[in-house]
This record gives sequence, C-alpha cells and structure tokens, in this order.
Amino acid sequence: MSAAPAGAAARGGEVALEARVRRLAHGADLPLPEYESAAAAGLDLRAAVPAGEPVVIGSGLRALVPTGLCLELPRGFEGQVRPRSGLAVHHGVTVLNAPGTIDADYRGEVKVLLVNHGQEAFAVERGMRIAQLVIAPVCQAVLVEAEALSETSRGAGGFGSTGSGVPSSGRAK
Repeated sequence: MSAAPAGAAARGGEVALEARVRRLAHGADLPLPEYESAAAAGLDLRAAVPAGEPVVIGSGLRALVPTGLCLELPRGFEGQVRPRSGLAVHHGVTVLNAPGTIDADYRGEVKVLLVNHGQEAFAVERGMRIAQLVIAPVCQAVLVEAEALSETSRGAGGFGSTGSGVPSSGRAK
C-alpha cells in the first residue's frame, strides 16, 4: 500500500484530507464539526452564539451566525457552506449565499449567513447545527481572451433555454 499524499491522513482505512481548525474563545466548549454518518459529504457546523441569548431571525430576515471556528484548508481546496435540509424543510431557514465559499487562504472566523423564508421567527440556539461544510477540490483557470468561441447546439441560450424537462404530453422525460 502506498503512503497517503501530503495533507492527507488515514481514517478508517481510507485516505482523508487534513484541514487544520482553530477554536475561538466563544466556541471553545462546542464539539468540532463531525460527519453524522459514515458516507456523509458534509460536516455539521454549529452556532457559537451566547448561551441563553439566541439569535432570532424574523420572517424574511437574515443573520450572520458565528461558528467559533477558523480553518486552514490545503491549497487547491475550498470549504462550501451549504444549507441543512432539515432546517429548510421544517422551518424555511437556509443559507442565503449557498454555497458560501471558504477560500484556502482565508483565516478568519467561519460565519453562516442564514435567511428565514418561513412565516415565523426562528431562534438559533447555542450549539444548534446550522449548516454543512463540504471540503471540495478546486482548480484555478487561466483565462485566454478570444475573438470567437466554438459553436454548440445550445449557443447563447441562457436561463430556461434547454426546456422544462416535461414533454408537451405532461409526462416527465
């Protein structure tokens, strides 16, 4: 068996990426993000709001919620902050700029921009799981200016140009 690549560690017989994390004082007692199942793609981020002082997000409003964590991701990777499906389906609460991006060179606190699309105010309590963090590879492109681009069947067709996916008979494709 070959050695794990740089920035990786063995975990449960598989190779896992190493990402450094620093806890801030206001998140020191909260658990580190964890994968909640063996094949989960995202780590759950928790709210590091003061105990007994929830952040209340009114209907139609948004709030920037601290996690008490700073990350050091390896170059060539990003953190994607994504909504939790349970908050969305049960309360209408989601991540406003989903997915939010944490660049590999960012060292500040990870915060989650939540928006309440529900009809009632939503209280974000200390330690509540508020979002998922997916660590994903990225590449940086080299843009090459051109006078013309290659032709495709889609061409310049934009939003909705490829159809609804429902044939005129009403049946899904």
